[in-house]
Amino acid sequence: MQTTRYIVTALAAAATLSFSAAQAQDKVLNIYSARHYQTDEALYNGFTQATGIKINRVEADDAGIISRLRAEGAASPADIVLMVDAARMAAADAQGLFQPIKSKKLDDAIPATLRAAPTADGVTWTGFSTRARVVVFDPARVKAEDVATYEQLADPKLKGLLCTRTGSHPYNMSLFATVVERLGDQKGEEWLKGLVANQARAPKGGDTDQIRAVASGECGVAIANSYYMARILKSDKPEDKAVAEKVRVVFPNQGTSGTHVNIAGAAVAKHAKNRDNAVAFMEYLASPAAQQYFADGNNEFAAAKGVKLDNPALKAMGGEDFKLETVPLAAVAKNLTKVQQMLDRVGYK
Repeated sequence: MQTTRYIVTALAAAATLSFSAAQAQDKVLNIYSARHYQTDEALYNGFTQATGIKINRVEADDAGIISRLRAEGAASPADIVLMVDAARMAAADAQGLFQPIKSKKLDDAIPATLRAAPTADGVTWTGFSTRARVVVFDPARVKAEDVATYEQLADPKLKGLLCTRTGSHPYNMSLFATVVERLGDQKGEEWLKGLVANQARAPKGGDTDQIRAVASGECGVAIANSYYMARILKSDKPEDKAVAEKVRVVFPNQGTSGTHVNIAGAAVAKHAKNRDNAVAFMEYLASPAAQQYFADGNNEFAAAKGVKLDNPALKAMGGEDFKLETVPLAAVAKNLTKVQQMLDRVGYK
């Protein structure tokens, strides 16, 4: 309890930095959130404690939020939108559901590769935490050097060993669209075809299921977001400890293009009634205290520059200082339809 109070106090101190811009508006902020993490309560409480701004929150998945915003139109009460995938944020942006903002604090704190492409009117969405798309493998069946890159996952030597969730899931779509951006259309589709040829079974389940499938011997290698593995490493459950002992993690492409990261991000809603409050909240999320909390509270990597990682599970995975993919996440959006067509052609379910 004392630790929780300390965290909220630190976050409240960070929130005061953005308070002045929000003072003139009503003391309310309406959030549509796809983040379903109990740990985020400290973020909301810290902001309210410092600013007096009451937070009203509606929770749904990313697709549900997009549908709701479209249905509500100009009558929507949403001021700010929190989503957990760059591809989905780009899709919502393309439908005109966000509005651009200008903020020097955000420009200074968050790398351009983790934000929407800037326009004359500002930036429409910004990433505040990242999760790496890592490779999990069974060291008894697969050598680390054989899964050191995403490209190697299509190598015939891994035939019958690969497990993933569905190809069209946004986590995979964002990765695939990024790889296609790097390799080009022809080589990118050949790579996807190779992934299908190497599958141990039809894609199913979530990322945790893929990790457990490697530990059980159903698969030899899988793709998963880093925070799923971190949760297993931090767990005290005997079954999770057994999984952790059987698998290893690779941050791919460290010698070449870098590991793909996706984001959890935020955007000011198109018809926000409390726009200044929303901008203040976004600037608060970019503060060092809030950024540290993303890493410690939910096993995510901070998006802001210069924030030191202090999460034992993420460090144990090798995530303390890894090379990130440099393809801007904003470039992912233009490839999504094309990649889905590729998946259909190669039979990636």
